[in-house]
Amino acid sequence: MLLIRLLLRRSPVVRTPMDAPILAFAVWTLLSASFSSDPAASHGSAKKLLLLGVFFLAVDTLADPRSRERVMSTALLGGIALAILMVVQYHALGFFGFNNRPSGFLGHYMSAAGLVMCACVVAAGRLAFGRESLRLGPADGLLLAVAAAAIALLATAHAAGLGPRATPLAVLALVLAGVLMAIGRGPWPGPATSGVLAAVMLPLGAWALLVSRTRNAWIGALAGVGLVMLLRAGKASLFALAGVVLLLVVARPAALVDRLTLTDASAVDRYYMWQAGIDMIRDKPVFGQGPGMILLKYPSYRWPEAPNPQAPHLHNNLLQLAAERGLPCALFWLWWMGSALAVAWRESQRLLRPDRREDAWVAVAALAAWFAVMVAGLFEYNFGDSEVLMFFLLVTALPSALRRQRALLPVSTA
Repeated sequence: MLLIRLLLRRSPVVRTPMDAPILAFAVWTLLSASFSSDPAASHGSAKKLLLLGVFFLAVDTLADPRSRERVMSTALLGGIALAILMVVQYHALGFFGFNNRPSGFLGHYMSAAGLVMCACVVAAGRLAFGRESLRLGPADGLLLAVAAAAIALLATAHAAGLGPRATPLAVLALVLAGVLMAIGRGPWPGPATSGVLAAVMLPLGAWALLVSRTRNAWIGALAGVGLVMLLRAGKASLFALAGVVLLLVVARPAALVDRLTLTDASAVDRYYMWQAGIDMIRDKPVFGQGPGMILLKYPSYRWPEAPNPQAPHLHNNLLQLAAERGLPCALFWLWWMGSALAVAWRESQRLLRPDRREDAWVAVAALAAWFAVMVAGLFEYNFGDSEVLMFFLLVTALPSALRRQRALLPVSTA
């Protein structure tokens, strides 16, 4: 629809600082696929570039304040549903082994933890900088009740051994509900809806992250929430965050204790993965091994000390992109991330002024979510996770959407 409106000149073309780096990143990815040892497979893997369209669609959609509030409320509601199911899976459905961690209604626990991390950071931004009071409206209460009932039914289906059949239906229902709420024009959400959802999301998300046993998501969430606290209350707030972390360490919950180590197999394996990735870059620094080729090429570069014989990716965003697509593509990605950071920082500072606080929370949420994903991405290739990538593109479009909103405002003649 956006493309049609642009072709019919019903929607103005608004440039963003991310346009050039995104284009350069996409073009170099396709070049890398062409020079791969298996071009057909690499071009098939490169189809994920289509997801980058989410960013431009979001910039167009989120420029409308009403649509922006609806989409963000829907995103928080989805995060709540995911977090509840992860908690239920851990405590009631047997998803507590290291190799059987709760994944919610997604295919992998890393994807679930990454999405919950992002939703928690967005919720923290809303609670810290939203201006509306947290009054639960009738529609909000009904929606939360329906979501809780749906999750209870799904948990019951899992307990009865019908999980593989029930989960796709639940995902489809959530997607349809999310789409209807995002594009609807009804009274939902109300002025305080996103605040209520954020207040529910933050503690539930923290619980879900804890039981996910996913360390990169823990670190990313702490970084993102810490940044929100720093912007809201200054350096003193970081002591409060440190106190919460210390309390968890003292309480020693089982889901936390067994992950507080750097000598387990997964941590050791990351070190040797990174060494193999550096060797891959040295071997093919310009176009890399090719998109989707790391799993195939890893055994040839694997260090003998590595615990695992295979690695689907290198558990680091920058290293993965450099090894897979070449150093130029990694530099284009850094350019893109730097541009996203600059825009988010400028908007957050603009909207933090006393006279422009109405949209401050979305700008801060974008900045904090960017920081959370970047920090978590030091230990995980979350940029290659489709679910996390789409959420990241949605949230990082918020600052550009705010700029677009100002550009579309009629000029006062007073």
